[in-house]
Amino acid sequence: MKIIKVDLGERGYSIHIGNSILSDKKIFNQYITSKQVLVVTNERVAPLYLKAIEKHLVNFDYEVFILPDGETYKSLDSLNQIITQLLERKFSRTCILIALGGGVVGDLTGFAASCYQRGVKFIQIPTTLLAQVDSSVGGKTAVNHPLGKNMIGAFHQPHAVFSDTSVLATLPDREFAAGLAEIIKYGLIRDEKFFSWLEENINPLIERDNQVLAYAIERSCINKAEVVAEDERETGYRAILNLGHTFGHAIETALSYKEWLHGEAVGCGMLMAADLSKRLGFFEQSQFDRIQLLLERAALPIKVHNDAEFNQIFENMKVDKKSRDGILHLVLLKNIGEAFVTSDYSEKALKETIKNFLC
Repeated sequence: MKIIKVDLGERGYSIHIGNSILSDKKIFNQYITSKQVLVVTNERVAPLYLKAIEKHLVNFDYEVFILPDGETYKSLDSLNQIITQLLERKFSRTCILIALGGGVVGDLTGFAASCYQRGVKFIQIPTTLLAQVDSSVGGKTAVNHPLGKNMIGAFHQPHAVFSDTSVLATLPDREFAAGLAEIIKYGLIRDEKFFSWLEENINPLIERDNQVLAYAIERSCINKAEVVAEDERETGYRAILNLGHTFGHAIETALSYKEWLHGEAVGCGMLMAADLSKRLGFFEQSQFDRIQLLLERAALPIKVHNDAEFNQIFENMKVDKKSRDGILHLVLLKNIGEAFVTSDYSEKALKETIKNFLC
């Protein structure tokens, strides 16, 4: 088992990465510091892994909240249902929430934990590749609004993260590919050697070779932990983690969160960011081609179908969280492994990029 520390002082925590670690009661129970525990999961994950967690909670006063599966349930209504269950069961401010699921479950549970009685502890148990390498680490919690993704939320760091690589065996190929997008992102923003490694190892990674997969998750979490430790609340450097997200969130919102998985939208969004970087003279065509080829080999979409109209995507980008005083800041690329944030781009070039990626 690998343990990666997220160095945030008193808010710091450990990411545990390993095979079948969810069955290790000793490791798990050292973080359960309250008798009152609420496990939040969804209808898809519960039949697979809930019993494994419940075995550790036999002597605890625990409850379970099961969501329907899907991005549309990352909402204020779902948040209210979780808070209501906590209040009805008279959970105190020392209770602990456990997020058992992918990014939707993790974001929603973390936000509920940040709100309930002004903040309680929560543990992340991510069951998708995307959640293991990205959303479970860093303390960003949120729900969606019909007018924008992740517009209602808070920074609230987890108490611990348990990434069990064995659960990825049940992950559908499409969701696995969506997680690969976030792994590729780390190579693009700050780790050129990792990007080159991914080019060489993408086939065994897709085949879920245990050794290759474990290294990709570990390298991604190390990159994420280092960035978060430097800029916890995204006042500057941490913004590079959003490469592709401004484009991706705009696409997801235009498609009403129903057509694409988050990682698929981010993957296409990263290529759009590379395209805009190229149009502005920051980025070489040869590097753009390397990114496109790797995304295609990872079975990720690189074009947006016509259900998402140009005006929808363009207008959605204007309400992105990286807008400051009405000016949208974008994460772009100078080189593979070197991202930067800028507002110095022409609206014409941005519009050309969006149009170029509409089928």
